[in-house]
Amino acid sequence: MQVIGTAGHVDHGKSTLIKALTGINPDRLKAEQDREMSIELGFAWLTLPNGEEIGIVDVPGHRDFIENMLAGVGGIDAVLFVVAADEGVMPQTREHLAIIDLLQIPIGLVALTKIDLVDDPDWLDLVESDLKSTLANTVLADAPIIRVSARTGEGLPTLIDALQSILAEQPHRTDLGRPRLPVDRVFTLPGFGTIVTGTLMDGQLAVGDSVEVLPAHIEGRIRSLQTHKQSEEKALPGGRTAVNLSGVSVDKINRGDVIAHPDTYQPTTMMDVWCSLIKDTDQSLKHNSEVKLFLGAAEVMARVRVLGVEELQPGKDAFLQLMLESPVVALRQDRFIIRRPSPAATIGGGQVVDPHPKRRHKRFNHERLKTLENLLIGTPEEIILETVLKLGPNPLTEIIQASGLTDEVAKKAAENLRVSGKLIALSDNRLVIAADAAQRINSAILENLQSFHKQNPLRSGMPGEQLKSQLKLKSTLFNALIDQLTASEQVEQLEAKLRIKGHRVVFTEKQQASINRLLQEYAKQPYSPPSYKQSVDSIGEDLVTALIETGGLIQVGEDVLLQPDIYDEMRNSVINHIQTQGEITLGELRDKFQTSRKYAVAVLEYLDQTGVTIRRGDKRMLRRLNTLD
Repeated sequence: MQVIGTAGHVDHGKSTLIKALTGINPDRLKAEQDREMSIELGFAWLTLPNGEEIGIVDVPGHRDFIENMLAGVGGIDAVLFVVAADEGVMPQTREHLAIIDLLQIPIGLVALTKIDLVDDPDWLDLVESDLKSTLANTVLADAPIIRVSARTGEGLPTLIDALQSILAEQPHRTDLGRPRLPVDRVFTLPGFGTIVTGTLMDGQLAVGDSVEVLPAHIEGRIRSLQTHKQSEEKALPGGRTAVNLSGVSVDKINRGDVIAHPDTYQPTTMMDVWCSLIKDTDQSLKHNSEVKLFLGAAEVMARVRVLGVEELQPGKDAFLQLMLESPVVALRQDRFIIRRPSPAATIGGGQVVDPHPKRRHKRFNHERLKTLENLLIGTPEEIILETVLKLGPNPLTEIIQASGLTDEVAKKAAENLRVSGKLIALSDNRLVIAADAAQRINSAILENLQSFHKQNPLRSGMPGEQLKSQLKLKSTLFNALIDQLTASEQVEQLEAKLRIKGHRVVFTEKQQASINRLLQEYAKQPYSPPSYKQSVDSIGEDLVTALIETGGLIQVGEDVLLQPDIYDEMRNSVINHIQTQGEITLGELRDKFQTSRKYAVAVLEYLDQTGVTIRRGDKRMLRRLNTLD
């Protein structure tokens, strides 16, 4: 479904024309009907000769209601630009045209209305000539001009055919799987509760969907959906949609809010934009100026930071950083308008380049300006790469959403980057990271491990958690990079420890002599050897820890160490005894090896912990009857 919007000066017959085309009066308010002038947005729909139904947004033309008009034009696919034949081009004609041009509404046509009030054909030709001159160098420069009369019906069939023709050339909105509905109207009906309307973008909404109202993050559920007063189970991108919400009171929603699936969009209070200032505006846009921002259906005050130039001159373009007084939902490539608060006037507009900059930029930071330029006019590959560099390692789906590209284009660009070696897929493609960033982190991992080995020559490896904390990395990324370094044989994993491939603990002659003396004591009483504390007192804690980590000793209890061959002997003896007798007691193990209760308890509890045995009262049985090793 597609949506067209009207534009044009007050009292040039927009609403009357819509009623003549559709049979629906878009002026729903009594004050509008009494004054014969649109104040709020009006809505209607029309079935074209080819059977396609289109939505129509009728906007007010009076300068006092220009900001209401801006809430309606953000989601339209084409514009029906209305100029009255008896008056010709007027002030709001030019302002509406400037807005359409800034929003880059892709297609449109011009209705020269009220021709029944003009008797002189030369006058019509003169008005049309002036109109073509006004439209020159705008998005409507080549738009067809149709002469019509809503009162007599003259030209209406031609207008409808022209509408059908231009819309046939305009592709329907893409379903990106992440619906958002900028709210342009909020109301309530008895028996229904809260209802919001807007033009659905970027995805589908269905009855029963959980949604949230942004930026307040209010949770609700879709009770029912309507398109052009027809109930629907599912609403498609591009359609005028009414959403009946449950769980959300009407006073909690405002025009400009966005209805979306939970955890899909993150509101922002700062964004980088590319802005064009209207050539006819009477003053430049200075750094730190205050403007009124119109984005989608939202209206919010913003402070301007001008980047790359001292100030933005009329008719020129520049990057701006907008600091918003309240949050909005924005995506890269969203179009916006800015107005001067006082005296009120439309002064410029453009598109969002980065909706979530990490920080305030220095005004003349050339590196940042180059990044913004890539995001603005770069190839899909440059846009994906810049997005990855900005967001850091993330699932490809999140990179695609932030890039503003379609799934198909973004996935192809990501694959091209992967093949060229600029992008790396980790964890079975669950994460993507820029190759340069991965190389920097990998180098930091290896450098930290080398430093740890140098500072701790008696340690077999660095605890993984310590390294992750030191580098301030998230677990998902850290584990993925360690797996990659292990696969490339640069790093070895020892349970919870990491070490450079090939690193080994090497004892000095003096240290080895101390170790040998201690092990001789162990050999004298193999089943009741020196305790952990006695061993530390003998050769020092560092050497004892090194012996444990390198496998020279096994710590089976807090204060009990055994030589590996002695532990294996006692373990195998326990297994054989249970296989023969069905169970073993503490006393039986103690007597078998003529050891003390302390050592027997430590061995049995260690066997329990390592899954060899299981305790049943005072006895142990094998956890797995076939355990032989």
